[in-house]
Amino acid sequence: MKAASEMNPQELAEACAKIMWDDDNASQALGMDLIRVAPGEAVIRMTVTDIMTNGHGNMHGGYLFALADSAFAFACNTYNQVTVAQHCSITYIAPGSLGDVLTATARELSRQGRSGIYDISLTREDGTVIAEFRGHSRTINRTFLPE
Repeated sequence: MKAASEMNPQELAEACAKIMWDDDNASQALGMDLIRVAPGEAVIRMTVTDIMTNGHGNMHGGYLFALADSAFAFACNTYNQVTVAQHCSITYIAPGSLGDVLTATARELSRQGRSGIYDISLTREDGTVIAEFRGHSRTINRTFLPE
């Protein structure tokens, strides 16, 4: 594998995502698929299964949060700087339902020094937004690849 300094931004984002994905047991166990990654961006898809529904027959909010959080993680870890969540919030707009295929689309709003802000929209296949998530990130003193 090339050193990080020899990669263009897209190659670097994809290399970091592969390293993360290979060890991301939680996202994989929940049936998530990493659809796309680019510098400061990520798209992840997941189908709502019966174990994800609550007593109202809707998708449990924790699973929706997990989907958004995974997209957030992949978006903010595209620069070869290991980055963690510092603060996250979610606003639920409409329920997810059994069988829904949901997409979390993360995009970077700001990245200054060690801090970043990312917005993640969660949508159904028909484009209906069911939740909005905002994540604040913080880089730590570690990289995925040698410089």
